[in-house]
Amino acid sequence: MDKNMMTGSFQLMKSINRSLILNIIREKGPISRAEIAKVTKLTPPTVSNLVKELLEDDIVIERNLGESSGGRKPTMLTLNSDKFFVIGLDIGSHDLKVILSSIEGKIIKKDIFPIPEILTNDTLLSLMKTAIYSIKNEKIIEDGRIIGIGVGMHGIVNVEKGISVFAPNLKLQNIHIKQALEQEFQITVKVENDARAMGLGELWFGSGTGIDSFVCINVGRGVGAGIIINGRLYHGDHFISGEIGHMAIDINGPKCTCGNNGCLQTFTSGPAIADYVKDEISRGQASILPKLAGQKIENITGELIYKAALEGDQLSISALAQAGRYIGIGLTNLIHIINPKRIILGGGVSNAKEFVLDSVIETVNQRALTKEAKQTEIIVSKFGKDATAMGAVTLILTEIFSAKGTKTAASH
Repeated sequence: MDKNMMTGSFQLMKSINRSLILNIIREKGPISRAEIAKVTKLTPPTVSNLVKELLEDDIVIERNLGESSGGRKPTMLTLNSDKFFVIGLDIGSHDLKVILSSIEGKIIKKDIFPIPEILTNDTLLSLMKTAIYSIKNEKIIEDGRIIGIGVGMHGIVNVEKGISVFAPNLKLQNIHIKQALEQEFQITVKVENDARAMGLGELWFGSGTGIDSFVCINVGRGVGAGIIINGRLYHGDHFISGEIGHMAIDINGPKCTCGNNGCLQTFTSGPAIADYVKDEISRGQASILPKLAGQKIENITGELIYKAALEGDQLSISALAQAGRYIGIGLTNLIHIINPKRIILGGGVSNAKEFVLDSVIETVNQRALTKEAKQTEIIVSKFGKDATAMGAVTLILTEIFSAKGTKTAASH
């Protein structure tokens, strides 16, 4: 899509100096013009001129007067969080989630749409459009205030072209998401792998704020990682960084959706845990799960296993703990390769943290090479099931607030 077709407000905010000033206001606001000049090393007249433009367009507003160090009290600047908004999409294996968020990361509206079992590229794109229209048609805010659409998509994503190259859990390839949505809505669209988007969201608004090196793990129907190195999102040379779910830990293990055997996600994903439990029940293992599933073992899901665990079902508790041990093995490998300061767990399996997290930490403590590596901080995302959608929103905010060369820009 031609750049001239994008919204004027998006282009206004995206010049390098404006992005620099906006990011300072976002991070440190309320802040004075003089302090902005000091932090950015821009001249006071340059700051004043750019702030004047931002004020005229309601992107920035003036707040209460600040403390004076002598002389007139400075006027403080902050983002106008009621002016501009972003739509974020989380394309999962079973559901599509859409959220409307302020530019400060506050969720205004959220909808969930089931993904049909029989799926093509076109039907998925159609569902995405329906989800976006569900937000726009409610007229919560004016269309002109939506400055972009971010999409978090599982599998391999060509970030530069906005194409879902391979979505194994949906069995789809080469979905031209960016092109289709920009043509439909005439607005900027950014597409990213779901786990990497999640990592970006944690960097901006979550448990990764202020940390230069961390990994965000999405454990749901699949397993992926968003890797932040030196404050930058790492993509790798061909956009496959973070695919730790396809790290082989048992070459004779179960068949994975990628076609290989024994991948990490065949032991740790929601469906993998459910398959393990079904096998144990078929062998005569006692459990309340058949009762909870209406005596239909095929209806047992990861969510049902978590519910049974909460009710004290030993098989469910054991299955979740075992998944935690396998996750711990994968994280230990990751620690030995990347050595992050913190690991943040997100996705459906992480919701069962009271049954999973201790096993994860215990396994890392047993297997990591050094005392410091054993003590790598491992926590659960505060965003819960909204982590990928928040990350999708952050894709647009990164474009707006990050001048080229700043830390929040994505890196290969």
